[in-house]
Amino acid sequence: MSLENAPDEVKLAVDLIMLLEQHEIAPQTVIKALEIVQRDFARKVRESRGIDS
Repeated sequence: MSLENAPDEVKLAVDLIMLLEQHEIAPQTVIKALEIVQRDFARKVRESRGIDS
């Protein structure tokens, strides 16, 4: 499967991986940051559905 036809989430993941690798960010730092990002966006999804916490 070419990236051109990949789902948006795969394209975004590839872009993020490339960005993080280009900046030589330590893997453990990336994991911790992604956990924060995931919590933030999960909260935004809940709020958009009208679910508090």
